[in-house]
Amino acid sequence: MEIETLLLFAILALLAEVIGTVGGFGSSLFFVPIAGFFFDFHSVLGITALFHLSSNISKIALFRTGFDKKLIITIGIPAVLFVIVGAFLTQYFDSKLLEIFLAIFLIAISVILLIFKNLKLKPTLFNSISGGAFSGITAGLLGSGGAIRGLTLAAFNLKKEIFIATSAIIDLGIDLSRSVVYFSNGYMHKHDLYLVPILLVVAIVGTYVGKKILKRFSQEQFKSIVLFLILLVGLVTLGNQIRNMI
Repeated sequence: MEIETLLLFAILALLAEVIGTVGGFGSSLFFVPIAGFFFDFHSVLGITALFHLSSNISKIALFRTGFDKKLIITIGIPAVLFVIVGAFLTQYFDSKLLEIFLAIFLIAISVILLIFKNLKLKPTLFNSISGGAFSGITAGLLGSGGAIRGLTLAAFNLKKEIFIATSAIIDLGIDLSRSVVYFSNGYMHKHDLYLVPILLVVAIVGTYVGKKILKRFSQEQFKSIVLFLILLVGLVTLGNQIRNMI
């Protein structure tokens, strides 16, 4: 990758990390489609898993005021189990088809949350388990399940810092699990490993900046902007795939 392209990629990854931290959806919701402009989809899955490991460790370190142990179990365990299933299934789908699925998923989740701004799940055991399972399988199959996990966690009215720390711990388990499967599937390449230290710095800086922004503004003030960005990225991704098919 040329220096100019690498710099652009790093800047966009940093933006994804900042917005993902502030919006509460996680960076992968932006990072996966952005990285898709630079790498093939299977490589994106492997790179995203490595990037998210750094991102979640940064969040756990910077938002260490507390976390919800019960939700880590009821959401985290099904999420980890189903992310393995989703990651395993990726080898049976064409990467172009997965990119179309991702675009449709981004458009659908953003439109639903924009229309139903007060959409909330009930804080029940069933919803926490099913939300964890659904977020896990989408994370494994499409590279991003943060929006579903965020919607599930929002049902329990956690403080911002506890919300982010709890989500990061669950996501850490998800990323460790899918990284093993992606590696066995051959999605992690030696020639991409130079990106790891760059993305580590991006994750730390992006999380730090996101935390500073959260102190000045509420998550709600950013949520509509974030959702419009997700919708735009989804539309661009879908448009590119349709154009490539014609």
